[in-house]
Amino acid sequence: MGWRRNERGRACVDGRMNTMTPFTLRLSIAQGLFERGDFREAALALADLVEEIEGGTSESATAVAEDGVLHGTDDLRLLLARAYFHSAQLGRAEATLNRITAESPTDGYAHLLLGRTLQRAGRHDEAARPLALAEILGDFERPQAYAAPARQPTD
Repeated sequence: MGWRRNERGRACVDGRMNTMTPFTLRLSIAQGLFERGDFREAALALADLVEEIEGGTSESATAVAEDGVLHGTDDLRLLLARAYFHSAQLGRAEATLNRITAESPTDGYAHLLLGRTLQRAGRHDEAARPLALAEILGDFERPQAYAAPARQPTD
């Protein structure tokens, strides 16, 4: 079983998944793909769900968000960013995380994941700021190997 695009460009499982499938079921399938380690497939499914919620194209998506299954779209977008990160779609992960950190600047985990994404992309200087913010917010402890070098006392 794998995700692919149907004739309308929507993600589907073996041609059967569409927006008529209940939102909670599609969310559960996407989470299962992520937990199973199928990060690329999970990203496809999650991107469709995020688009659906943010576009307001589904009454069931709105109802699910109001029922507390999701705490706004940030939880879903953070899972999407994690799927992008694990599937090495670093540009998409960065864009998603930049949006999350702009809307929720106190989300230390989002800052941490943004810093790790930038590090993985080889942009270590740019990663310093989000990693420092994550450390300040309490969601990250800098390993000693990356700590600032100890200053030698001057005579």
